[in-house]
Amino acid sequence: MEFKKNDRVTVTIEDMGSDGEGIGKVDGFALFIKDAVIGDQVEAKIIKSKKHYAYARLEKVLQPSPFRVEPECAYHRQCGGCQLQALSYSEQLHFKEQKIRNHLIRIGGFDAEYIDERMQSIVGMEEPFHYRNKAQYPIGTDRDGNVITGFYAGRTHTIIANTNCALGASENQQILETILSYMHKNKVTAYDEVTGKGLVRHVLIRKGFTSGQLMVCLVINKKMTKMSYPTAGVQKNTNEFLPNQGELLATLAEIQGMTSVSVSINTEKTNVIMGTEIHNLWGESTIEDTIHVRDMQKENYPYTGDALTFKISPLSFYQVNPVQTEKLYSLALEYAGLTGKETVWDLYCGIGTISLFLAGKAKKVCGVEIIPQAIDDARENAKRNHIENAEFFVGKAEEVLPEFYEKATAEASSDEMLHPDVIVVDPPRKGCDDACLNTMLRMQPERIVYVSCDSATLARDLKILCDGGYEIRKVRGVDQFGMTVHVETVVLLSQQKPDDYINVTIELDDMDITSAETKASHR
Repeated sequence: MEFKKNDRVTVTIEDMGSDGEGIGKVDGFALFIKDAVIGDQVEAKIIKSKKHYAYARLEKVLQPSPFRVEPECAYHRQCGGCQLQALSYSEQLHFKEQKIRNHLIRIGGFDAEYIDERMQSIVGMEEPFHYRNKAQYPIGTDRDGNVITGFYAGRTHTIIANTNCALGASENQQILETILSYMHKNKVTAYDEVTGKGLVRHVLIRKGFTSGQLMVCLVINKKMTKMSYPTAGVQKNTNEFLPNQGELLATLAEIQGMTSVSVSINTEKTNVIMGTEIHNLWGESTIEDTIHVRDMQKENYPYTGDALTFKISPLSFYQVNPVQTEKLYSLALEYAGLTGKETVWDLYCGIGTISLFLAGKAKKVCGVEIIPQAIDDARENAKRNHIENAEFFVGKAEEVLPEFYEKATAEASSDEMLHPDVIVVDPPRKGCDDACLNTMLRMQPERIVYVSCDSATLARDLKILCDGGYEIRKVRGVDQFGMTVHVETVVLLSQQKPDDYINVTIELDDMDITSAETKASHR
């Protein structure tokens, strides 16, 4: 059977792809349908047809799935942020577990039984809404010229006007409406991506969930030189970043928890949101938050009593879901199996969140991060928490670690970090660089703890590590991003013993992680 664009079909959704799309078949022909959930019977319209599969748009749900729920947000289909709001939360967790499992099998080439023996149940959320401590809202105009904010529609830069995101902190709506009102009253222009003109580009909002502190940073398209600005207090300044900015600062200051208001200068024609030049306008330059260690072996994961406090700036990397971050880092700490005698490398360490938890249980920890300000934050966070056995290096992990290894080896160094007991990695979505993985294998740590935000690149990297002499011991997903298709994974690897074995089968077709034929993730 061959379908053409605009053909209408009726199909039952039998599976779900890794991007959250429903998958159904008509006479063996696969259809990928966004917003359809497993178990739905739907009417859909073909929008793009290939030889063996097609993409279709959901037109009508004829018979809803038992897993279908009423979405909390009216804009969930238009907005590119939430892909799974129509799916029950328990089924979302099942989908994410299967996504991890299938990537390890299909991309990593691991035997299904081997993975099933090592997978632990996913760590879910008690409240899968209003969990984000950070949000970046684009500012633009609608067709009538009114200033709006919200989120981009999927795969576009068209703003869906919405100040009340179901995933954001509850205070976000009041902050955004305050800024929009100020802009309307003072005729402050929104940035236009096409012309490069207009003043306000984005609004960044951060919240310390433990401290209750709020931070607002307006990203503006304006160059400023040789000016001084107030760092505290609501003051009128003749050299203003924003028209009548004192009015805005005074109004924002009235919001409970407001701690910091700043601007970020970004005059480049780029998709990068934040500029590197930050000027504080009111209050503190940072907010703070506290992360607690949880006992991941007990029901409901109670606190153990251990806690660390972190300073967060507008440019700091900090996990966006604080409740689940505690579980994620506690799980990584548990997998590291520290007794106080170990040496540890923490690669892609950010502002030192995992490093400092590890340092509390290890002999020595070395953290590596490419962003200089993040390393400054890490060192400051170490001082703040009275941790003296953590050292931090600026640079790419794939450069710093090999350089350290080569130099120490050439000098016949006895540095204990040359062959650490544990290496922890928490790379970006692209995974680890080959040079980094190869150096890890040469260092031969007893254990590797891999924290991943993309199970596809995780699976690729695990194959390399296991081919290099390591064995997967434990795998566990942590749902950091409820209502979305994204999931964090923590994996424990240890050196293979002589009697260990691993059954790996790789098919070349399975290594194409973007191929539509490899997308099925749910069942």
